[in-house]
Order: sequence, then C-alpha cells, then structure tokens
Amino acid sequence: MRKYHSLCKRLLAILALAVFSSFLAACATVPGTGRSQLSLIDDATINRESALAYSQMISQGHLSSNRTETAMIKRVGDRIAKAAQVLMAEYGQSDRLKDYNWEFNLIDSDEINAFCMAGGKVAFYTGILPICKDENGVATVMGHEVAHALARHGAERASQQMAAGIGSTVLELALGASSVSPGTGQAIMIAYGLGAQYGVLLPYSRAHEAEADRIGLSLMALAGYDPRRSLEFWQRMSAATGNSGSSFFQTHPSDQERMANIQEYINEALQRAEANHVKFTD
Repeated sequence: MRKYHSLCKRLLAILALAVFSSFLAACATVPGTGRSQLSLIDDATINRESALAYSQMISQGHLSSNRTETAMIKRVGDRIAKAAQVLMAEYGQSDRLKDYNWEFNLIDSDEINAFCMAGGKVAFYTGILPICKDENGVATVMGHEVAHALARHGAERASQQMAAGIGSTVLELALGASSVSPGTGQAIMIAYGLGAQYGVLLPYSRAHEAEADRIGLSLMALAGYDPRRSLEFWQRMSAATGNSGSSFFQTHPSDQERMANIQEYINEALQRAEANHVKFTD
C-alpha cells in the first residue's frame, strides 16, 4: 500500500510539473496593459472558428438598411482598426494583426448590444445606437469591443476553463490516492468547483471588462476620439440598463465601479494620443 501511495505521489508531482511547465510556456502579454495571460489556444484556430460563426450569423441576421448609420459604424470601425495597429506595434505584436480580417456590420435589432469576435469581426445592433448618440459613443463601444479581441479574452477564458478542468483532474487523483473518506472528498471537490467559479472565472471576467475599458480608451484616443467623452456614454448606459448592484456574482463590474476605473484610465489614453501626435475630432 505504501508503494502504491508513493507511486501516486510521484505521478501527481510529475503531472503537476508538466501542467505548470505548459502554463509557463503558454503565457502571453496583453497589448495596452502589459498583463501576462494564460493562452492555451492559438490565434489561427480561434480566428478561423470566429470567422465561420460570424459569417453564419450575418447570413441569418437582418443587416440594417440605414445607410447613414451603417456608414458611421464602418467609419468608426476603420479608425479603431488603424488605432489597433499603433497599439499593437507599441507592444511588438504587429504580426498578430496579419490574421485579422476586419468586418463592421450593423444589425437591425432592438437588443442593446455590440461585440467583436476574434479576428476582428464586429457587429453592432441598432438598439445600442440611441445610447451611443453620436460617433464618440460609437467609438467608446467600438474601442471596448475591439479591445476584447486584441487582448484575446475569448481564448483566455477558454484557457482558464481548460486549466480548471486540469486542476480538477489532479485534485481527484490526489484524493483517490489519499486516505480521505468519499464524503470528505466530495465536499472538497464541491468547494474546488465553487472556488474556481467565484474565485477565478467570474473575477477574471470582470477583470476582462475592466481591461477592455482601459484598452478601449487608448484605441478611442489613438483613433482621434476624445476618451473623456466615454463617460457620457456609460452614464447613458447606466440609466438605460440600471446595472448598479453588487459585482461579486456578476460578470461585469457595477456602473459606479466601471466609471471610477475609467476616470483612472483616461489620463493613460490621453498620454498615448499625445505621444502619437493625435488630434481629437469633435
């Protein structure tokens, strides 16, 4: 029995070392913040899948027939895409953009939403335009959504899920090799699941939102839009959606938390614009 436990411990140590080594090798840097992130999925794979899903959505959806609004979305999108080139170059990641095939579409829907998929596939819903109000509002949303794609948040979330699964497997093996009773082992596994959900996965999602706000402000500024105008959009969004409660169990920060963070990030965006000699348009 002792030999069995000793062998299990050795196997677990080898597995843990292999997992840890693979995590270290899979670290990447987020452009705009310099944060290290876990990246177990390559860009080519997620960009390919995103392009397919986006194409299917566009073919099934109803594109807006409003030429003026559609032109505005494409115009702001083009400016944000050019700003992305400047930001990625600052972090030595210009090569990543070669696989981006930017698309900006406006979908006729009352839903208050917009998103940017991996590889630069952007969709705005007409329902968010009254809250955007003008190009500054659209640039606020566009910068935020494009920031999610540049920061590879989708891939990072998938990587976190994979890592959580690996951690669960290692823990199950460890419990199986120990003298812990089945009931105690089950309680430990439940605690691990709750810890992974509320201690890692949801907080990382809120962190992603805050990071997208921060990067988005820099993209907005580099595109020639005054990042200080972003607060006006978030105030209108808060009034429209009423997200003001506790953020612990939410995937988005509260409105008060978000706007307080944005106040801190604005100076960084202004400094980037100044360093690149960008003049803001009205």
